[in-house]
Amino acid sequence: MKDFAYAVPATLARAAALWREAPDASRFLAGGTDLLGMMKDFVIQPARVISLAAIPELRGIREEDGALVIGAMTPLGDVIASPLVRARCPALVQAAAGIKSPQLRNMATLGGDLLQRPRCWYFRRGFGLLGMKDGKSLVLDGEDRFHAILGNAGPAKFASPSSIAPALVAAGAELLVWNGEGTRRMAALDLYRTPEREEESEFSLAGGEILVAVRLPAARPASATCEVRQRKSLDWPVAAASACLDLENGRVAGARLVLGQVAPVPWLVDVTSLLAGKPLDEEGAKAAAEAALKDATPLAGNGYKVQVAEVAARRALLAAAGKAG
Repeated sequence: MKDFAYAVPATLARAAALWREAPDASRFLAGGTDLLGMMKDFVIQPARVISLAAIPELRGIREEDGALVIGAMTPLGDVIASPLVRARCPALVQAAAGIKSPQLRNMATLGGDLLQRPRCWYFRRGFGLLGMKDGKSLVLDGEDRFHAILGNAGPAKFASPSSIAPALVAAGAELLVWNGEGTRRMAALDLYRTPEREEESEFSLAGGEILVAVRLPAARPASATCEVRQRKSLDWPVAAASACLDLENGRVAGARLVLGQVAPVPWLVDVTSLLAGKPLDEEGAKAAAEAALKDATPLAGNGYKVQVAEVAARRALLAAAGKAG
């Protein structure tokens, strides 16, 4: 690992000021479960690492004006254990609990998971976010079994890796972001973008902006997350799905389905038109899952992900409705 300076500011203002001193050479540090690994592999080599661990307003879980606010530096283990989160958003708890390692759950943070970099092995071996060499895509000419099957028409073939993002997007969560002068709000889905050029980011945050907290709305839709892994322990999902249902007298009034690990961004599908006014049953869940994947364009080696994602979507919808998938 390359030598680096380490700073531990106590306020958001100081953290932003440290960033401005050397914006091209600085990185913010959350739990470190992703950043430090990339530094050890020389994928990222910052001259300064700015820890956010000592900033008190970035931690904790609280209710505020009917909404549930979770600090970005809150460990995932705290999210899983929180009675408030369990009552308000089961899909979020299930997504966090899918990370089986106790060490990771206790170190990884909510914000760190949302801003996790792609697991694409070409990116992790130093070939850039788009996995290019000599102007050609290494993904298209190489191993692609864990890459995107949706939203992959452009040069970005990686799959968004966040375990937490699908649950938050499905729940209609907002993010609170510090921009150096104050806090702005953005929809959770708007954090993500599909880059078209190597110099672009997969996130919409401006340089030096800090994710402060996640805000879950006061409404409490029925929700669930389903992930499919090759192995049950210490493995990343092949595909995932989070569903949120507005139910009235047992019938669907609204439905949001978000697929994870299948596109460069969390893939939001509004399946309300398919399900509205009906009790959610196996047939309806299957139809909605198939509709969510109808535009899939798998690569040479990942066609299997279409069926896997359909299974995850169907199970998430049924679980949100309180039925076994």
